Amino acid sequence: MASGNGSNFEALVEAGARQLLPAQVVSLVVNNPGCGASQRAERLGIGVTCLNHRSFASRDSLDGALVDHFQAIGVDLVVMAGWMRIVTSRLIRAYPERLVNIHPSLLPSFRGVDAIGQALAAGVRLSGCTAHLVSEEVDAGRILAQAAVPVVPGDNHATLARRIQAQEHRILPLAVGLAAERLGLLHSQP
Repeated sequence: MASGNGSNFEALVEAGARQLLPAQVVSLVVNNPGCGASQRAERLGIGVTCLNHRSFASRDSLDGALVDHFQAIGVDLVVMAGWMRIVTSRLIRAYPERLVNIHPSLLPSFRGVDAIGQALAAGVRLSGCTAHLVSEEVDAGRILAQAAVPVVPGDNHATLARRIQAQEHRILPLAVGLAAERLGLLHSQP
């Protein structure tokens, strides 16, 4: 699931292609028509479904459509990689312990919107990213992997975001593999 540029989505696809991720990305769902993630998916040969959140009466109805889509294609694990929408218990209950999110802070610090801006405003010297399981409390689920990134003098939102995103690309495939392993979704080859 992605809302924007889709670089984390592409990192997952590439990790799978290089056999660094013991899983296959089978579909991308976006909520913004024509977003960069859609273009990446088309280039990579991954099917894209657009469920424009503006077309749904509520978050719950959007999440119902997401659940229907994922169940129809037989998805085992769902990854939120830049999905800029808060999900409801409807999606969380349908995929308990099977919904992974990447967040640009060292959780539990700086939950929610604009974590990078929050970190800069707080004057921290260390920021980073966290891949975690999604729970009903925003950005509070069980942590799977984290990476620290120093905040250097002169950093602004864009410079810090670039360094954090490089670490997101590294830890998200690892976290997806850990989640799949915990769930017993990985099967050894004979």
